[in-house]
Amino acid sequence: MDVGLLKDLLRKVKDGTIEVDEALEKLRSLPFEDVGFASIDHHRHLRRGFPEVIYARRKKTEHIITIIEKMVEKGENVLVTRLTESKARIIQRRFPASDYHPNARILTLEGRPLEMRGKGTILVVSAGTADIPVAEEAAITAQFMGNDVKTLFDVGVSGLHRLLENRESIMEASVIVVVAGMEGALPSIVGGLVDKPVVAVPTSAGYGATLEVYPRFWEC
Repeated sequence: MDVGLLKDLLRKVKDGTIEVDEALEKLRSLPFEDVGFASIDHHRHLRRGFPEVIYARRKKTEHIITIIEKMVEKGENVLVTRLTESKARIIQRRFPASDYHPNARILTLEGRPLEMRGKGTILVVSAGTADIPVAEEAAITAQFMGNDVKTLFDVGVSGLHRLLENRESIMEASVIVVVAGMEGALPSIVGGLVDKPVVAVPTSAGYGATLEVYPRFWEC
């Protein structure tokens, strides 16, 4: 249940098409649905402003499909993360209206039009091309949450002129998400240029302290 559905319920109470006690019963407990292998939180949007996200890593494809079906029945928008292409192909046969983003490994399905609620623009910046999968995951998620999102890729500190060439976009953004290798150089530089929140997202790509994490980060 989201704010729109709650308002609809209250209108029905006001119009007399539903009894107060019936409406109270619908709101008495947070509605979740037990499907055996998962408890689907249908009240997440009402409490948190965003519906439950399906984390696909190590989930069975048939389980993901069942969860999506239950969310669609409730009119919820669906966001599936860390989804492999092989699983996505099967899921899209069941839900042809869904969109799969292979770089970000995200599947989206709109049960209702996205409500643009963000205040200003979120700029997602990546240091190098190896950081783009993580950057795209952040960008698509932010957009699906109702934000205006722009991206700026491959502007790492080894060629700082590439970053400075985009000063206008950097200065106009309300929030900047900087995805870069674990040395943290690019987020520090961006943070020194602006007076707005900068969210640093380290990855294990590139040189320096890679710690051999990157293959496991995308492991299925």
